[in-house]
Amino acid sequence: MAEAHQAVAFQFAVTDEGISIHFDRTAVKSALRSFVNMYRKRYLKMRTALLKGVFPASPLSLVVALFVVFGLYFGGVDPTYGLMRWITGFAGWFGYSSSFLRVFVLLMEGLSLWVLFSYLQRYMLKALLMYKGWMYDPRGQRSLSTKIWAILVQLVTGPFRPTLYSYQNSLPRQPVPPLEDTCARYLKSVQPLMEDKEFDEMKILVDQFKNGPGKKMQRYLYLKSWWATNYVTDWWEQYVYLYGRSSIMINSNYYACDNMKAVSKLLPASRAGMLTHSAMRMKRDIENERLKPLIIMGLIPLCSAQYERVFGTCRIPGQEADKILHCSGAESRFIVVNNMGHWFKVPLYHKNKLLEPIEIEWQMEQILNDTSEVGPGEEHLAALTAHDRKSWAIAREQYFSKGINRDNMEAIEKAAFVIFFDEKSPDLESKDSEDGDINGLTSYCKDLLHGNGYSRWFDKSFTAVIYANGKMGLTTEHAWADAPICGHMLEYCCNEERNILYRPDGHCRGEMRFTPPQPQRLHWDLPPMAISRIEAALKSAQEQIADLDLYVLEHDTFGKGDVKKCKISPDAFVQMALQLAYYRDAGNKFCLTYEASMTRLYLEGRTETVRPVTIESAAFVKAMCNPSATKEERKRLLYTAVEKHALSYKLAMTGKGIDRHLFCLYVMSKYLKIESPFLAKVLGEPWRLSTSQTPTQQTGKLDYNSYPDRIAAGGGFGPVTKDGYGVSYVFPGDYVIYFHVSSFNSSPSTDSRRFARRIQESMKEMREMFADTF
Repeated sequence: MAEAHQAVAFQFAVTDEGISIHFDRTAVKSALRSFVNMYRKRYLKMRTALLKGVFPASPLSLVVALFVVFGLYFGGVDPTYGLMRWITGFAGWFGYSSSFLRVFVLLMEGLSLWVLFSYLQRYMLKALLMYKGWMYDPRGQRSLSTKIWAILVQLVTGPFRPTLYSYQNSLPRQPVPPLEDTCARYLKSVQPLMEDKEFDEMKILVDQFKNGPGKKMQRYLYLKSWWATNYVTDWWEQYVYLYGRSSIMINSNYYACDNMKAVSKLLPASRAGMLTHSAMRMKRDIENERLKPLIIMGLIPLCSAQYERVFGTCRIPGQEADKILHCSGAESRFIVVNNMGHWFKVPLYHKNKLLEPIEIEWQMEQILNDTSEVGPGEEHLAALTAHDRKSWAIAREQYFSKGINRDNMEAIEKAAFVIFFDEKSPDLESKDSEDGDINGLTSYCKDLLHGNGYSRWFDKSFTAVIYANGKMGLTTEHAWADAPICGHMLEYCCNEERNILYRPDGHCRGEMRFTPPQPQRLHWDLPPMAISRIEAALKSAQEQIADLDLYVLEHDTFGKGDVKKCKISPDAFVQMALQLAYYRDAGNKFCLTYEASMTRLYLEGRTETVRPVTIESAAFVKAMCNPSATKEERKRLLYTAVEKHALSYKLAMTGKGIDRHLFCLYVMSKYLKIESPFLAKVLGEPWRLSTSQTPTQQTGKLDYNSYPDRIAAGGGFGPVTKDGYGVSYVFPGDYVIYFHVSSFNSSPSTDSRRFARRIQESMKEMREMFADTF
């Protein structure tokens, strides 16, 4: 109908009296509005590109430069050093007046000085951001050098508000640490894990490596660091994620939780409308670069590169390696929704404007009310994304590379994100029962990670799950970005939800402005062989689900507020508690432990590994298990251990970690075809305890202590090894800590619920040492 309306907007006829022209005023206004919007968008894009391109300089500084140049000239000083006189001598040759040429030369002079100043300012900021001494200052104190540095940073950046990607050109590149330092730190990290004989053998391997082939690999790595924007990130994404051939459902993906006490009496359609509208607003803010970049202490920016792929991104399976597909903002202005096996493509814009929450809610209601028959294989289709990557790649090539199946697959892969409606109604506040039933939060989190094996599209950047009682959560693919990015997005949406609000009956507030675009049903043409592949994938997924043992502990006895009173970093305190818990759980043994830290202080940085097991942490744990050790001795050893841990964390954040450097040396050895027994042994060591802290309050708009009803339980992931644990924890406010513990049922040595109790006991014992503090 719209096309027909436009076709008759203008009509003309030739008569005896001349040409008669008729036009529709409404259509003309609509066309004019589209014309204005188009050029407004172009202007905003050009403006954003200009501001980003010259940052930390600004267009105002161009005005200042021109004012200075013109002021000097008319004040009797030639800022061109004689060039003006020489050029105006050729005025007759150019056919312009000498006055015009003077103005032109002064404009070029001012512009040139401004460009030179902009580049100088940018490289000054880059040089300043290479300083990391602020991180090593005592907590709550600033050294003189840091104070001077902070003043210089403020002077260089100026008062102008940066856009999302403004700092990207000023961020330093991640440095390659000296080989000698990495090897020395590695030996210290494994000393408490090895017997004396094994440690002596490792020292020999390290010496042979660093004095032999390691030197050549290091030189090539230096060369790569000069050419690449980040010497780690491309290899990390390629070889750690995209080359993995096993299922990503539990082995790679992770989940993120809803608010514990989200607004009650919500309807699934209204919650989906809120989430979709808020998410698309963030998508628009990212594309227009209006999202504020994260800046530590108001001075130190974090790399924003990962935000580019939040929306319209999908992992595409390949027989040898996967790839990441990312679509432009214009290509991903819709989502795909699944309800009970019914697939829908849902457009989210009308006349180039984003639909309001109430209008998206109406679309979701149309989907939920659809009672049409589900086609063969459609209900379990998403199980293919839970299969091993090679099998999924073969099935995709055979059955989804042409016709309607290709079009539907392209819709899913290009969609901003995917929503699955789930008929369950999780109760996040129910507790463990005496008859063995686990708490509701655990059931909810376990379901978020894998669903029933076919109720998540595991390849999508994120899949939103909307439950029958209005609760929601996310399942997230890991290759495109790390957990803080997804956490930021979810926090953004929950903050927007506070502004949208709901009516008492659970519907979104507001009025429908028009009838929104109708969701488009996606029908699939799946032959029997394709359905057989889907069922095989589902069987494999269900076997993986049955083997996962996950337990979520709500530790509300005390939180980070009490830990800070002990003058200890909450993260370090928890890491020591995890070491104590594992030592007891494993029968007085330590294990190689992984803690993720970020390297986003550098351009395109992602993560680095902190190794919490140290000589100092081992001494503290042994003292806690020694009945004859005094409380004062244990406290002294704890303070020593947490100081060492804090130093290790700072080294990791500042590019001086151990594992990413050794990983890149290992990749380089494969390119150079050099066998290294040392690197093979290091890269083959299992991480039996893999841990990660979930960041909170990234938007800076919500204080959980003031709004405890908005607290979220963070998220979690599966274990890294078959006989190990995965532990994620979050500090939402000062009074509670959530631990997400995962392991495999098939391992006789692990039990997630038992390990959670060990953590709780360790936390209690450690707090009791500071009873006189509270």
